[in-house]
Amino acid sequence: MKVLVINGPNLSRLDIRDSSIYGDLSYPQLVKLITDSASELGIEADVRQSDQESEIIGWLHGAADTNTPVIINPAAFTHYSYAIRDAAELVKAPLIEVHLSNPLSREEFRHTSVISGIANGTIGGFGPDSYRLALRALLTLLNK
Repeated sequence: MKVLVINGPNLSRLDIRDSSIYGDLSYPQLVKLITDSASELGIEADVRQSDQESEIIGWLHGAADTNTPVIINPAAFTHYSYAIRDAAELVKAPLIEVHLSNPLSREEFRHTSVISGIANGTIGGFGPDSYRLALRALLTLLNK
């Protein structure tokens, strides 16, 4: 089984972002953690990152067309990208929203997610383990 893992803007810059919020991993280390964790569960993870809304929308369209499950960390797009939300809604396979930090424990503008209402679930606040938990949740959803 294959899962598409989409990471939004600025996640490729983890190594220079506030480690008290985003942790100590670089983006390549996060990708390795995701792919290794997926492999342990018998899943192939296709991990992608983009700072461009249109590219993420294209990836979601592809997932919808191929019935591919998605784990998405929309990053800043979480709070205002209705275009990404509408593309995510087209995905009929399980879709899980994930965040390294807990958006509800941060600035008020981060408390609203336009994605969570169409996702099967949201996991956040566990650092890189948020992705591990999302992979396990995805398996549970697929085995129902």
